[in-house]
Amino acid sequence: MNNIFEILQGIQGDPDYKKKPVIVQGITGKFGSLHTRLMMDYGTNIVAGVTPGKGGQKFEEIPIYNTAKEAAKATGAKISIMFVPAKFFLGAAVDALEAGIKLLVAIPEHVPVRDTMTVLELAKKNWHNACKFL
Repeated sequence: MNNIFEILQGIQGDPDYKKKPVIVQGITGKFGSLHTRLMMDYGTNIVAGVTPGKGGQKFEEIPIYNTAKEAAKATGAKISIMFVPAKFFLGAAVDALEAGIKLLVAIPEHVPVRDTMTVLELAKKNWHNACKFL
């Protein structure tokens, strides 16, 4: 799947067409919890949250995992959105990419350029230059 719309929506006829599973990294934080509720109201299929140290808990009936790898394995999700502070961006992004996430939506502000470049290089390496950067 190299087409961003195939990742986001799937292919017509898929059982989860337009309902692809999404992981929220930082789901228990102020912005993560607010935007998770808004995304759910809009119809986004949020299947798991990630907050290190809070694995086993739930947020609005959504299971929380300690790592993106655990969440992706449990749900099969290939999409993650991150609501983490800038200082945790690199670790959270590496966790997601190494878990097989194909579309990573990164929200943090003030991320160091070096961390961003590291994540972009890892994404290119993992997906053999098939990933898209917007």
